[in-house]
Amino acid sequence: MISKVKSIQDVEAFFKHLLENESLNFHPDDDFRNYIHMETKLPSYSIEEAEFRNKLMKDCFNVCKREGTDIYEIGSLQLFNNLNF
Repeated sequence: MISKVKSIQDVEAFFKHLLENESLNFHPDDDFRNYIHMETKLPSYSIEEAEFRNKLMKDCFNVCKREGTDIYEIGSLQLFNNLNF
């Protein structure tokens, strides 16, 4: 997983990682502390893992704002690509 988000390509890579490697059906507005595993009902992430992902997502918002790009469009396209839609 990436450790910093500095470009639109980083945003795309982070979203792709969440979808493909973590099998996460996510929304950019959601706090990673709120995700739970469907079968176990336990948190998907430790506090540290969630905080790290929340920071990356905040950076995604900042990069998209700076570049004039819609973060939700990037998320939708990544999701559709992952679903082969």
